[in-house]
This record gives sequence, C-alpha cells and structure tokens, in this order.
Amino acid sequence: MTGKRDTRRMDASKNEELVRAARDAAARAYAPYSGYRVGAALRTSTGEIVVGTNVENASYGLSNCAERTAVFAARAHGLVDPRRAALAAVAIHSPQPRMPWPCGACRQVLSEFGDGETVVIVDGAEGTVTTTLGELLPHAFRLEDE
Repeated sequence: MTGKRDTRRMDASKNEELVRAARDAAARAYAPYSGYRVGAALRTSTGEIVVGTNVENASYGLSNCAERTAVFAARAHGLVDPRRAALAAVAIHSPQPRMPWPCGACRQVLSEFGDGETVVIVDGAEGTVTTTLGELLPHAFRLEDE
C-alpha cells in the first residue's frame, strides 16, 4: 500500500454523490422475503462508482448482500485489485428503520479490496454515520497475512 489517504477530509460532495448512488441502488434491491432493501455504492481510488443491491433467493443461503454485489461487480469490471488499496469509500443505504451496518462477511470482503482508511458511510432512517473500515473491522485478515 502506498501512502495514507486523509479520509476524514474527503470532499463532502463526493460522499453525498456516493450516498445518492446507494439510495438509488436500494430502490432496485430484490428483497421479496425480508423486505429489507439495501443499496451500496463504492468509489474506487480512481473515482469510478460501482453500485450493488441485496438480492435474496428462496434458498436463503444463496442470497447476497449489496456491499458484496458492488465489490464483485467492481472486480468483474477490473476496477479493484486486492494487491493495492483500490477501494476509497463505500456508502450503504436502507430506507428501513434499522441502520444497514455491513455484516461480518461484507466487512471481510471490503477489507480485501480496501484498507483500514477506507471510508464507510452508513445511511438510514436514523441518520448518516461516517466511519472507516479499520474501525469496523480492526483486525482484518488480509492478503498479505497468508
């Protein structure tokens, strides 16, 4: 990883754009079983925005969270690489009453393509919280740990 990013001073308009993209994505979620719609939008270190939604399945174990959907799409398009901190920020939104904090699996997948300074914005009915991936997953197992 090269140099540290000053994530606490990121351009507020970029964060707002990311939250808007996550909100738009949540409207396209496929959640017929839980009714809990989630959208995620991630920004790569080069500025591209990729979105994902949660996609449920009648066989619940085959469902996928919005955060992982976005990361997998970014990887499929060649926009993120685990050998460099290519994930600058992620916004997660749900219109439901409970805040959409990323689950443990999503935190681990995000850490594969980001680092402790990756900005995480959680947006929901209770407001918007900005933190870092390092605060959400302080002892992540990383590629370099293998």
